[in-house]
Amino acid sequence: MVAPSARPALVIGVLASCGLAVSVMQTLVVPLLPQFPRLLSASPATVGWLVTATLVAGAVCAPVLGRLGDMYGKRRLMLVALAMVTAGSTLGALAPNIGVLIAARALQGAAMGVIALGISIMRDLLPPERVGSGIALMSSSLGIGGAISLPITGLVAQQASWRWLFGAAAVLSALQFFLVRAMVRESPQRSGGRFDLPGAVGLGLALVCVLLAISKGAEWGWNSPRVLGLLAVAVVLFAAWGRLELRVRSPLVDLRVSARPTVLWTNIASVLIGFGMFAGFLLTTQVLQAPTASGYGFGLSLVAAGVVLLPIGGAMTIFSPVSARVSRRRGARTTLVLGTSVLAIGNVAMATLPGSIPLVMAASTVTAIGAALAYSALPLLIMDAVPASETAAANSLNTLMRMLGTSSCSAVVAAVTTSLTMAVDGQVLPSAAAYTVVFLAAAVAAVGGAVIAAVTPARQAGTVAPEPVAAAARA
Repeated sequence: MVAPSARPALVIGVLASCGLAVSVMQTLVVPLLPQFPRLLSASPATVGWLVTATLVAGAVCAPVLGRLGDMYGKRRLMLVALAMVTAGSTLGALAPNIGVLIAARALQGAAMGVIALGISIMRDLLPPERVGSGIALMSSSLGIGGAISLPITGLVAQQASWRWLFGAAAVLSALQFFLVRAMVRESPQRSGGRFDLPGAVGLGLALVCVLLAISKGAEWGWNSPRVLGLLAVAVVLFAAWGRLELRVRSPLVDLRVSARPTVLWTNIASVLIGFGMFAGFLLTTQVLQAPTASGYGFGLSLVAAGVVLLPIGGAMTIFSPVSARVSRRRGARTTLVLGTSVLAIGNVAMATLPGSIPLVMAASTVTAIGAALAYSALPLLIMDAVPASETAAANSLNTLMRMLGTSSCSAVVAAVTTSLTMAVDGQVLPSAAAYTVVFLAAAVAAVGGAVIAAVTPARQAGTVAPEPVAAAARA
């Protein structure tokens, strides 16, 4: 057994702050998307790649960094990811045109691998009684940071040049790099073997096809040859990749482990939970900023809307340790069922389009509580079912499943809000029915996640759970 860290609180704080940095990278350009076509002399379709490039790069980097972390050291690969993010942020601050800025956003996508690596480091270094709370905070940091960063990035976007956002991101990621290097020691846990380069290339190409089709479906048309062609190619690539992974000695993703009922169904539930969680992050701020003449909006500025949503970050911070305590006493599966149920309730409340700001705050906070409980339980279930030498790869795959859920939610939001519209003072806006449909779809997804979690079998008999995880959360 790996000797626990002598500074568990410090390790948790440093690694969780890296998770906050990841969420900053995700939302960095969101406030400026409507302005970038004018600022960079680019079309809205080209500007959309500032989001798509980060999403696709993150999806490819997450499993690759996870596998390399298991082989060569999780801390080492976390430092590599943070260095890539720092380079991308610096490049973004200096970018002379939209093409370079898109490349910078792709480098920032490496941040997606940080969450899974940080969770796996906690498993290896923390004493058993601190594993659950540490993983819960790290897992929820993505939502916490998103809630906190939106008003900050919105304020900077309104008051200063967009380059300051990338410059601040470069300073933040560089600081994270030096904190991890100074405060977090390397885990001695190694899986060994050779890196599966063909598997990495195959999975990367398949993911690029899927995510491009999902993220660009509303723009290109869901029945367009490009979208249908990408999906068809993805099916062929995934089939060939799966066959390859079953034949190589050291696969990028061990599909036999991933096919265990606990792992498989938890990953499927993660897709639904990602969908159910992301609807609130995407749409609540739009509801708050919509003009009052729409009948459902409140006419707030971007900064004011971000301030209204600050309780989301506070709720996730508070309920992450609560999730750990529930998992320790009742099991991570119970926590997941509870979290997804609360998430469904919050989405149903938002689907009614609350008529006052306090009611919106209450509904969005309920959604955040459910997301915190659910997201904190997912890594515990995954790590309780996989060998200790494969935790980073397994967590990276689970992170990828959440990303597929959030990107699918983005696609549904784009499709619904562009098809159900209304005219207000000469401006075309999503209708109230569009928001109701999306929030109800998110609620259904959360209920599906709850059902899957409830019926998923416990860890198979005969498998040995790693001691820290088994002690932190027994299903």
